[in-house]
Amino acid sequence: MKVTSVEKKEKSTVELTIQVEAGEFEAAIQKVYLKNRGRINVPGFRKGKAPRKIIEGMYGASVFYEDAINDAYPAAYEQAVKEQALDDVGYPKMEIVEVGKEGFTFKALVSVRPEAKLGEYKGLSAYKEEVKVTDEDIDAELKPYIDRATRLVSVKRKAKKGDTAVIDFEGFDNGTPFEGGKGENYDLKLGAGMFVPGFEEQVIGMKAGEEKDIDITFPEDYHADLAGKAVVFHVKVNEVKESQVPEVDDEFAKDVSEFETLADFRKDLGDKLLERKNAQAQSDFENAVIEQLVENMECEIPDGMVESQTDRLMDDYAMRLQSQGIPMDQYMSMMGMTPEMMRASAKPAALKQVQTELALTAVAKAENIEVSDEEYEAEIAKMAEQYNMPAEQVKAIIPADSLKSDLSLRKASELVISQAKVTKKKPAKKSAKKAEEGEEKPKRTRAKKSEEPKAEEE
Repeated sequence: MKVTSVEKKEKSTVELTIQVEAGEFEAAIQKVYLKNRGRINVPGFRKGKAPRKIIEGMYGASVFYEDAINDAYPAAYEQAVKEQALDDVGYPKMEIVEVGKEGFTFKALVSVRPEAKLGEYKGLSAYKEEVKVTDEDIDAELKPYIDRATRLVSVKRKAKKGDTAVIDFEGFDNGTPFEGGKGENYDLKLGAGMFVPGFEEQVIGMKAGEEKDIDITFPEDYHADLAGKAVVFHVKVNEVKESQVPEVDDEFAKDVSEFETLADFRKDLGDKLLERKNAQAQSDFENAVIEQLVENMECEIPDGMVESQTDRLMDDYAMRLQSQGIPMDQYMSMMGMTPEMMRASAKPAALKQVQTELALTAVAKAENIEVSDEEYEAEIAKMAEQYNMPAEQVKAIIPADSLKSDLSLRKASELVISQAKVTKKKPAKKSAKKAEEGEEKPKRTRAKKSEEPKAEEE
């Protein structure tokens, strides 16, 4: 292998021209021949016994070239990148330039780790919500407990809004029953808007045992067979039920919680809600600070780096789905998505992660942040406890360099956040269009005004 040229390109890429010489190429061809000869039929020879020269004579001297190139170029590329001391961070783009008996030459566009130029990273400021919990908030927290304790009881009266009517129904289009228009002993919550508009309103006022025809016109945006059609539903009410809400008192609190009084239960709900709100406010503040850090950074990010991170996100998502027993292709089919659509939806998150990692790496470098052996061992012990496995097993699974890098980024993030200031001024919300533009803005952060993309991807 010989690197014949090195040329820096735009967006943190380097183009290498790499020559795989005759000896290496010949070894690759011979390897491919030995691997494939058993599948090639040559008259006069037993299968797998035909000499290479005979096969090349029949099919041409280049018969094994493509497979041999595919076999040889990965090692040549890896050696060239190492020789040139390039920090490869994405998939290369390959182009075969020349191929023959003397070897082959290819070009590789290498995505290299870009140098991030930090802007301000100390004393940043971001809005942090002033958290409070009102009685109305606690009422909302209490509602699910009330709903679960609420019972439906049968009543001997006309149905009203809020009741549940147990009905039989059948729909007719010009006197003919239509598919999907029939049900028996269906629990219809009146006022919930779960049926075709106008249906529930006409059930209100009916009593158990009563039957009647209901005239309904389907909306124009309903499915094609019934869109805009006037139909008749024959409805029979079998039962009317009303919700019997429990008395919310000390006895209720004892039934649904560990507390003896309603006051203590409400206080606990309020305390937990306050804790969640504070955690969310802090998380939002920290995210806003890191977003500012990224916005203040100048960095040209190669496409290959984002593509590589997108692949990692896709793989992680596929693994999470698989753990739930859902194959990725089945999920995409259910959601009406293609692999291309899935990748497009993941790219904004991938770009954001790459930008954040580069910014925090630059902070760690500027602040000479290092991870001590004690910090590393403490993190290993923490993970071992979390996953209930021996520390040595954790070390075997997670490379030390990778874990130390993550800890370094965490320390950089903590430094930036610890020196950030809280502002009480709430930022203006981005319009949907601007938010979309901002997500896809990319790979250069804090570009000059004339370079700032104005329109366009987790």
